[in-house]
Amino acid sequence: MRVPFRHPARLLLATLLMAGCQSTGATAPVVSGTPTAAAIPAPAAAAAQQSVSFTEWLAALRAEALSQGIRPQTFDRAFQRVKLSDRVVELDSAQPEFTRQVWQYLDSAVNEKRVQDGRQKLQEHAALLSRITRRTGVPGEILVAFWGVESDFGKSTGNFSVIDALTTLAFEGRRAAYFRSELLAALRILESGDIAPERMSGSWAGAMGQTQFMPTVFLRNAVDEDGDGHRDIWGSMPDVLASTAKFVLANGWRPGESWGQEVRLPDGFPYDQAELSITKPLSEWRRLGVRPLDESELDGDGSAAILVLAGHRGPAFLVRDNFRAIMRYNPSTSYSLAVALLADRMTGKPGVRGSWPREEQALSRDERIDLQQRLGALGMEPGAADGIVGANTRNAVRRFQASIGEIPDGFATKGLLERLRQRS
Repeated sequence: MRVPFRHPARLLLATLLMAGCQSTGATAPVVSGTPTAAAIPAPAAAAAQQSVSFTEWLAALRAEALSQGIRPQTFDRAFQRVKLSDRVVELDSAQPEFTRQVWQYLDSAVNEKRVQDGRQKLQEHAALLSRITRRTGVPGEILVAFWGVESDFGKSTGNFSVIDALTTLAFEGRRAAYFRSELLAALRILESGDIAPERMSGSWAGAMGQTQFMPTVFLRNAVDEDGDGHRDIWGSMPDVLASTAKFVLANGWRPGESWGQEVRLPDGFPYDQAELSITKPLSEWRRLGVRPLDESELDGDGSAAILVLAGHRGPAFLVRDNFRAIMRYNPSTSYSLAVALLADRMTGKPGVRGSWPREEQALSRDERIDLQQRLGALGMEPGAADGIVGANTRNAVRRFQASIGEIPDGFATKGLLERLRQRS
């Protein structure tokens, strides 16, 4: 049975106190052969949770937390006023449409005001950023760009209680096991004394602070840069920027290298090679005629990939290992490009110089599924019809484009979908 969301505080507190009286600090008994909640796949865990009340679930969570070294008083303070959130469930359950094209996302994420604000932040924190860069090798403009894209320089950090949000998602979210582990990590943060429960705010999904760390990321990477005894990514800029640098470095940032650059592709370029998963030595891209926009030769050595997010009529980017390091912060090519371009713009480099095909409207999720189903019916092997245009779908689009004499750039458009529908 699904319990009402807003439980009276007295009932919750009584449950916690009863659980505290029964606790011995050991792990709660589990029926033999039954996996713990963390080991149950998300759909099974969500189904299993509905067979217990919230108070029973909370008592079991308390026992688990205490077995991991969380003190009873830490747990009880964190959950004293806990509320399950209808809004969090709504946001978690909603099917995102992803109806913005990449240029629309970049127009918002790398707008002129954010560029100017970022330049001001670079000046304001110049000494701090210089110190962090000397130690980590992560450029200050990259750190400030993450800060700008993640929270608009601290203006939009989220006003959800992290404990409320993670509790809601761990109790009845679609990825209950994942959010249970994040909730336990949040309790370890509270146990460390880095932040009080009342100040632990963030997004509806539990991402925290000015550069939006999940609790497990915080535990691995948060730094007490200002030396006050607290890792404070909410209010201390030394801690925010140093913690972000540690995370970016751990994600594979290569000091001294760029993220990449916008390039010009030659006529006849093999667009089936324009995938993030396909890397080639720079010498090979040079041989294929890839050039910087100023028509000079590509500099350096190492490997890179070609990224084309809007087909042959849009701009092309040669991206290197540091672009992938940015993506490990958020696995989206549009996000990574926004961080990279914002960093460039803040240091005086130009933005995207190629033109986007702005007349192209984004496919809705239903249209993307229709596209995949029709490609599959023609034997183009797009993979699952899930509405996500990944490498398999792009390659299927390329095969269809080649079959009708178009440049096989893999860009799925409404016009291409219409041509597929005419084939049926």
